[in-house]
Amino acid sequence: MNKYETVFILTPVLSDDQMKETVEKFKSVLTDNGATIENEENWGLRKLAYPIENKNTGFYTLIEFEGEPTIVAKLETAFRRDEKVIRFLTFRLDKYAAEYAVKRRAVRKAKLEERAAQEAAAEAAPVEVAPVVEEAPAAEEAPAAEA
Repeated sequence: MNKYETVFILTPVLSDDQMKETVEKFKSVLTDNGATIENEENWGLRKLAYPIENKNTGFYTLIEFEGEPTIVAKLETAFRRDEKVIRFLTFRLDKYAAEYAVKRRAVRKAKLEERAAQEAAAEAAPVEVAPVVEEAPAAEEAPAAEA
């Protein structure tokens, strides 16, 4: 079994539900053919380096999986058949790249946990409200003296 990483770009005209449904379709292609999904990252809507099919943005998704070499051909066939996919790239990870991917996931997980802890602390901390200072009413202007 080899470790693989695939990144694909979906067209930006999709709704969030359609995008998630399409990602689930490709994950099911992998799991139905005996692959185990190790990591999935949704990178969101990002600007493309150059226009593709008159589009300047796309939904990026990364999936790391482990499976037999024949599964890559089946996955790429599914990518080619789906009109929602603008571009895709799948490659096999060597042992160094696999080690780096594990370290990268650990760092990303730590950052997410730290951000969640900061948000929880911010919600739990009492919010200090500055006292409201009322302004004195402006003095009425004296009527202009007639000359």
